[in-house]
Amino acid sequence: MTTMTDRKIVLLTGATDGLGRAMARELGAADNVSLIVHGRNLERAESIAAELRAKNPSVEVFAYAADLASLAEVRELARAIDRDFPRLDVLLNNAGIGSQTGGAQRQTSADGYELRFAVNYLAPFLLTNELLATLRESPTARIVNVASVGQTAVDFDDVMLTSGYDGTRAYCQSKLAQIEFTFELAGRFEAEGVRNVTVNALHPASLMPTKIVYESFGYTMSTLEEGVRATVRLALDPALEGVSGRYFDGLDEARADAQAYDTHARRKLWKLSESLVRDAFANVTDFAV
Repeated sequence: MTTMTDRKIVLLTGATDGLGRAMARELGAADNVSLIVHGRNLERAESIAAELRAKNPSVEVFAYAADLASLAEVRELARAIDRDFPRLDVLLNNAGIGSQTGGAQRQTSADGYELRFAVNYLAPFLLTNELLATLRESPTARIVNVASVGQTAVDFDDVMLTSGYDGTRAYCQSKLAQIEFTFELAGRFEAEGVRNVTVNALHPASLMPTKIVYESFGYTMSTLEEGVRATVRLALDPALEGVSGRYFDGLDEARADAQAYDTHARRKLWKLSESLVRDAFANVTDFAV
C-alpha cells in the first residue's frame, strides 16, 4: 500500500475555488500525491477534501484553514504544516484576490496593509519563508508562485497605494512582487548552495472562468484546464527538475516586467517585506534565508 512517505506531499493554497479547486481535483486523482488543501474557511476546505476522497478512495487529503489577510493566521498555518508533516515536496502559492474582490475601493488587511499586496504577496512571502525548513527536508522540493501576466512595477514611494488608488494597479503590483520574490529567492538558493529546492512563477492562463475574472472583466478567454496543466507541470513534471528562478506564461518561459530583473529593486522589496512582517510580529527577527 502506498503511504505518505512514498508520495509527493503537496500544499495547495486557495484550493476551494476557481483554479485552485480545479487543481485540487487534478492532484486528488493522482495516487502518488498526498494533498494538503487550504482555504479561508475550514468548512469549504473540508468539503473539497471530502469530494476528493469520494472520487478516489486511495487519496490522502488533508484540510487546513487560514485567512491570508492575517499574517498571524499565515504563521499558524505554517506551524500546523511543520507539526503535522515530515517534509513538504511542493508548495503551490495559488491563493489570491482580484482587482475587484470586495469592491474597487482601497481595503486593508488585518495588519493594516493594502489588501491585495497583503494577500497576493506578503502572505506567500511569509508562508514560504516559514516553510523553508520543511521544504528542505524533501530530496527535491518545488515552490510554485501563481502570478499573472498583469504586472506593474512596485511603487516604493507608496507601496500601500494610499494616493490615487486603483484596484487593477494594486493587483498588478502585487503580482509583480510575487515574481520579484521568486527571482530573489532563487538567487539566494544559488548563493547558499541550496540544490534541492527550486522556485518558479507563472501566469497560468489568460482570463480563465473564475470568480476573480468574472468580477474584474465579466468575460473569459482560456479554460481552467489550460491553467491546471501549466501549473501542475511546474509542480510535478520530472522534465523541470532543477529548473529555478524562471517565469512562465502558460507552458512557455517568458519575460516578466523589467523591474523583476533589477537586483536592487528585488533586494529592496525583500527588506521591505521583512520590515512589514516584523511590524506585524514584534518577536520575528529573521527568516530562514
